[in-house]
Amino acid sequence: MIDRIELSGLRARGRHGVYDFERAQGQDFVIDAVLELDLAPAARSDEVTDTVHYGELAERLVAVITGEPVNLIETLADRLLAVCLAEPRVAAATVTVHKPEAPIPHAFADVAVTMRRAR
Repeated sequence: MIDRIELSGLRARGRHGVYDFERAQGQDFVIDAVLELDLAPAARSDEVTDTVHYGELAERLVAVITGEPVNLIETLADRLLAVCLAEPRVAAATVTVHKPEAPIPHAFADVAVTMRRAR
């Protein structure tokens, strides 16, 4: 059985983008992460050590968002996936990177890239 831990709407300011002004000014990025793993051991033990600590995961994801700039949100999503899959209990992960302030000269609600990787 594969269960899920979902972390939705994690927001942090980063300096990612292909344009100089995106790097200089920065902008908010919103992350959704879904981890697929067996949560039965944690349910039985009631111990955080038997699951993925989502607070600590959020800290590591924010460190990537606020860290070294990249041109593409595809690259950012890939780096975030690597953080999720570094957790040994995680069988697969899906990450969506939202870039709500993307430099598009038209009205839009969101731009997002979603990537999924499995072991």
